[in-house]
Amino acid sequence: MLMLMFSSCSSSSEMSAAKSGAQLWGENCLRCHNTPSPETFSDVQWDVAVMHMRIRANLTEDEAVKIVEFLKRAN
Repeated sequence: MLMLMFSSCSSSSEMSAAKSGAQLWGENCLRCHNTPSPETFSDVQWDVAVMHMRIRANLTEDEAVKIVEFLKRAN
C-alpha cells in the first residue's frame, strides 16, 4: 500500500515537471481567479503574488518558479 502511494506521488510530480509555466498557471491560478493579464503587474508584484499563492495553492517550488517565469516573460 505504501509503495503504491509513493509511486503515485512521484508520477504526479513527474507530470508536473513536464508542464510549462503557462499550463501550470492555467491549472492552478485560473481555476480560482479571474486572473488579470500578466501585463497587469510588474515582475516584483508577480514575485510577491506567486510566493503568497505558493503556500495557499500548495505549489511546489519548481511549479512556482515556472509560473513566475511565464508571467514575467508575458508582461
